[in-house]
Amino acid sequence: MNFGMDVPHLEWNLTPAAAMARQTALAARVRAQDDFGAVNFIAGVDVGFQDAGATARAAIAVVAFPTLELVETVCARRAATFPYIPGLLAFREMPVILDALQKLTRAPDVLMMDGHGFAHPRRFGIACYLGVALDKPTIGCAKSILVGHADPPENRVGAWTPLLDKDEIIGAALRTKLNTKRVVNPLYVSVGHRVTLQTACALILKCCKGYRLPETIRYAHNAASHKE
Repeated sequence: MNFGMDVPHLEWNLTPAAAMARQTALAARVRAQDDFGAVNFIAGVDVGFQDAGATARAAIAVVAFPTLELVETVCARRAATFPYIPGLLAFREMPVILDALQKLTRAPDVLMMDGHGFAHPRRFGIACYLGVALDKPTIGCAKSILVGHADPPENRVGAWTPLLDKDEIIGAALRTKLNTKRVVNPLYVSVGHRVTLQTACALILKCCKGYRLPETIRYAHNAASHKE
């Protein structure tokens, strides 16, 4: 099966104002319900930059679930034409991610994006964009907060506290690795599409093997950061 056959063609040559308007318009399409069958393969997605930020390099790593055995890694490069603007990373990173998706031969059942989903000022971060564009279950898994606040979770793996924007729960601060000799921050998990926050946290934890990041994103990050 060539997963790339399902990758849509989208227009990314927008002004920042138009990009924000598109996010606001598409946010209503996000479904925060579990809407998928058996999970046999999970993909991690990450994007790195080369040439002083001029070239984007996307990596997608697919692991078997629940063994977490790496079964496929693909990469793609293209010029980064949209500027770096917090909250608009999808418009800088999605084009090269879609290029990489077209190279996959193994269709993932769930995608984990190194970035935010619903935990976004317009409730439509890159994990939401990826999920809605592909109509696939996606999870946002970020290393820092873009919007909102969360109390530190207890120092036990699996502990979490709500990530709040005013009184709205937009994600979770999830403890995936214990604080021992040094401070290990939680991950900030949010819904991307077709998954609940509870299930998103559970899948993230099942993909962790003693590191802060799940294996899916660790593999993708290593590939995206590799200098050839």
